[in-house]
Amino acid sequence: MKVLVAVKRVIDYNVKVRVKPDNTGVDLANVKMAMNPFCEIAVEEAVRLKEKGVASEIVVVSIGPKASQEQIRTALALGADRGIHIETDEEVQSLEAAKLLKAVVEKEEPKLVILGKQSIDSDNNQTGQMLAALTGMGQGTFASEVVVDGDKVNVTREVDGGLMTVALNLPAVVTTDLRLNEPRYASLPNIMKAKKKPLDAMSPADLGVEIAPRLTTLKVEAPAARQAGIKVADVAELVDKLKNEAKVI
Repeated sequence: MKVLVAVKRVIDYNVKVRVKPDNTGVDLANVKMAMNPFCEIAVEEAVRLKEKGVASEIVVVSIGPKASQEQIRTALALGADRGIHIETDEEVQSLEAAKLLKAVVEKEEPKLVILGKQSIDSDNNQTGQMLAALTGMGQGTFASEVVVDGDKVNVTREVDGGLMTVALNLPAVVTTDLRLNEPRYASLPNIMKAKKKPLDAMSPADLGVEIAPRLTTLKVEAPAARQAGIKVADVAELVDKLKNEAKVI
């Protein structure tokens, strides 16, 4: 069974994000970039399926500038077999990403597509659902457990009321949640081997998809700084401040 995994290049989650002085976006100059944490979980799940003998090949795809090949190589070092880079310097929004991934799905014909449930930069949580709609595949989102059983995959989802398990016919789309697994670290020998694994580069035009953003960012602002807390002498003063200053009771 072939598994396709989508990964995205984002600002490292340990980095403090800075807004540009003109408020047009986030400052990416000299900022450490990394694979989106939810995408790391997706790669790990695919590798575990291969270790169980369920998956025979893992293909990793990423959309973005040429530097995105770094994240593909990271996925290859973690256990993926080959990579596909859709190179573009344009802004790629959720729908365009889903259309590009649909074109790759039609070309590769994987039985299972795994994505992170969302990226930590835009936080849209849309691409996996859009891809499932465009391809007509069943979808299991927010997965905390994935079990492949023959021509079906059982996905345990995290929902507001607890856990929900859905049975999907393959091929299917799965998006990963935090508690699905804990990603491994790439060993030095595997990092060296990843440099020799195949990585195909193509453009959106090669896939017949036009990159045309449908949303425009008007302004980006940093969140307001939190005010320092205060100490109160007794419960009566606390209640007074909650009622008259904070106005929450």
